[in-house]
Amino acid sequence: MWAHKIDASITFLKTRDLDLTTEFYTKLLGLKLVLDQGTCKIFQTGFSAYLGFCHTDGVTGSNEVIITFVVDDVDEACSQLEKAGIQIEVRPSHNPQYNIYQLFFRDPNGYLIEIQHFLDPAWKG
Repeated sequence: MWAHKIDASITFLKTRDLDLTTEFYTKLLGLKLVLDQGTCKIFQTGFSAYLGFCHTDGVTGSNEVIITFVVDDVDEACSQLEKAGIQIEVRPSHNPQYNIYQLFFRDPNGYLIEIQHFLDPAWKG
């Protein structure tokens, strides 16, 4: 049984035009931009639910959906996942580009799951 409180969830999608995407989600849909990471922007869709868009040129990088769960202790989450027999694809590590601590694994359907903790003080999620 998962023993971690999930503080927020973020679904990350790729976009070729981050400016157009930002205008659409803020002006048309009225979503609040809660964190601008330069190449990724995160919009609040609910109390603790978020939608993130990251720039891609369509040639390099993945167009894969990433389901993200924000927790306080990524290392402990990793330990619990491994005890449950989950294969970790990317072990807990600091991502300096986005100032987060993260790990990656896949769910039974093959979707990429990220467990992360924001180190950026601008995150208030």
